[in-house]
Amino acid sequence: MFSNLNTMRNSANYIIASAIACITACVGEFAVLFVLGAYYPGYNHLKDSMSILGSSASCVSEEISTWWIIMGVLIIFFGTGFKKEFSMKGSYATFASWLIILYGFGEGIGSGAFKLDHAVNRFITPALIHNTLGGIGVVAILLLPYIMKKVITRSEMPSFYLMSRIVFITGIITILLFLFRYSRDKTNFFSLYKGLWQRLFMLNTYIYLSVIAVLMIKKQIAH
Repeated sequence: MFSNLNTMRNSANYIIASAIACITACVGEFAVLFVLGAYYPGYNHLKDSMSILGSSASCVSEEISTWWIIMGVLIIFFGTGFKKEFSMKGSYATFASWLIILYGFGEGIGSGAFKLDHAVNRFITPALIHNTLGGIGVVAILLLPYIMKKVITRSEMPSFYLMSRIVFITGIITILLFLFRYSRDKTNFFSLYKGLWQRLFMLNTYIYLSVIAVLMIKKQIAH
């Protein structure tokens, strides 16, 4: 009996700690970007992508890269706690946890370990890896709200189900706007404000992840 109680407490503590790690990563991402961006002369949060802060040309390259790796580890930790929390939901919960882990690995660790550096008329290998891993992470987190509708259903929590739909649609719209940076005309409104679209995508994502984390904490405290 006491062994079961200790196991349950340890599991609850693990889930709560992972949820706190998620909230820390989400809040920390915006705080770190804002603070370090101020030290990069000429950097514009609305017009420049986040990856520029981590490039070798950036004066805050090492600091932002280190943070992204830390952020990735925190998100991966959250993914493992998520799996524990929703283990009773079966394969959909397992799939959702892997999407979170992929995001932490791709957008966090991958972006931090491989810098977006450019060579003449081409990306050099680290930049290709940076974009590839980041792209995998983005696709994973885009899919998360869609899968979450199977984990937390409309009958269980109508408001969260609706939020999942809104976040999914908003995520697609903002990432499509961000992709305008690849257009030939670099002076049009959509290309020019690529930093804005990227940050709106991140805000949409991090609010959603934080809500999931809060739900996890509340459930464990209620128990």
